[in-house]
Order: sequence, then structure tokens, then C-alpha cells
Amino acid sequence: MTNLSNQTFDEERALYGSCDLLISDCIFSGPADGESALKESDNIEVRNSFFNLRYPFWHDHDLKITGCELTELCRAALWYSEDISISGSKLHGIKALRECSNVRISGCDIQSPEFGWSTRKIFMEDTKAVSEYFMMRSEDLTFRNVTFQGKYSFQYIKNAVFENCTFETKDAFWHGENITVRNSVIKGEYLAWYSNGLTLEHCRIIGTQPFCYCTNLKLIDCEMIDCDLAFEKSEVAATITTPVISIKNPKSGTIRVPAVDEIIRDDPNSQGQIFVDSHDSCKESA
Repeated sequence: MTNLSNQTFDEERALYGSCDLLISDCIFSGPADGESALKESDNIEVRNSFFNLRYPFWHDHDLKITGCELTELCRAALWYSEDISISGSKLHGIKALRECSNVRISGCDIQSPEFGWSTRKIFMEDTKAVSEYFMMRSEDLTFRNVTFQGKYSFQYIKNAVFENCTFETKDAFWHGENITVRNSVIKGEYLAWYSNGLTLEHCRIIGTQPFCYCTNLKLIDCEMIDCDLAFEKSEVAATITTPVISIKNPKSGTIRVPAVDEIIRDDPNSQGQIFVDSHDSCKESA
């Protein structure tokens, strides 16, 4: 590989079409304000470098980024690229990852609205992310030990597994398909509406009006904290380990709960069965 170290690049397409390149301790910033520094490149490794210009990694293959900083001005950093590894890096530009495939992210700090759209086969671990519309329309996701904060996350995703994660988010998993969440905490409003094939195992769910209009929904030994108006018009099989404020009009299936303050039945099509361990704490209204 050709080595470039301790250099500054700011011109347009500074290293366009490069192959077999190792870049270390370099700066991509300057008065020329050039875009697309490494567009259309193959077998590129970047270490401990600073990116302050737009669109550096488009249509790249076999890309490894380690210990780098991509600033707020480094917008839309990785698009249409594949076979990517990013570790120990700051991804702070908007739309940092889109239309990419075979991506591995580890130990990173992500602050990027609209991150990860339409990305396929992404593995993320030991990472913190702040975003809006995070990972929308992506497929084949595996997340472990990821902390996320933001709005409208994981909408329209397909085929995903999340383990030991913490998500503080509004409208997560809307219209998602074939999703499994294990040993995780999800705090937010309106969780997983219109999802199909969502399974949560040993999770803690916090917030109002979760799991409405769902199909093939499963909860296995989950906690539900501050949850009201849950399961409206959903097909559900749930075992819940904590009291629930209210359950409203489940469409079908079974819900097992130790206690519920109120069961609301004002829809004749609500046929879901609710089994309450402590009947004294349950009030059913029509």
C-alpha cells in the first residue's frame, strides 16, 4: 500500500479514484473547500485523521476508518459504499451513512441526523448515537451495547436484532418488520406502531401508548413502566412482569399481566384476551 501521512488536503477530489492507500494523521480541510476527497476509491485505510469537508467517501470499496474525526461540516460522509469498518471514530456530520452495505461500526460517537438510511447488513457495537430518523429503511441490522437518543428511529427497517441496548426515542420501529430486541431498555412515546413481527425478550418498555396497530407482536417477560393505552388494535402474545396503567382494545391474542389499572373495551372487534393475576386491581370499561 502507498502511505500518506501528516499531510493536508483541501482541493476538489484530492485523492479521487485511489487504490491501496494508507492514510494516517492527515487533515482534510482548508481554504479550497474541496469536496469528494476519496470518491470512487478501493482498499483504503484511514487512521487518526481529521475530515472537515463534504462527501469524502462515496462509491468506495474496502474502506477502514480508525480513530478519525468527521466534523459537522463533513456532511454526507459515506454514501453508496460497501465493505466498511469504522472504529473509535467521531461521526458528527449530517447524513453520515446512506445506501451502504456490509458495514461494521465499533466504539464510535455518532451525532448525525438522518444517519444510516437504506443501509444493508450493518453491525454496530459499543457505540453512542444521537440522531433523528436513525437507520430509516435499513435492512439486516445487528446492534449490541448501543445507546441511542433521538426521534423517529428505526422506521421501516427489516430483519434486525438488538441486544443489551438502551434507546430513548420517540416513534421507534414504526412499520418495522422481523425485529428482535433482547435485554434492552426502550423509553419513549408511541413505540412500534404498525410493526409486523416484532419480538421483545426481557426488555423494559417505558412510555405512553406503546404497540398499537401491530401484527405478530410478542413480548416475553417484559417490564412495562408508565405505559397506558397499550396494544390498541394489535395482534399480540405478551407476558408482562409489571403492572400496566391501561390496555385498550387489543385486536387478538393473549396478554398476561400481574395487574392493570384499566382495561378499555369500546371496539366490538377487540377480541384479545387479557389475563390479570390480581383481579382486584383491574377495572374494565366499555
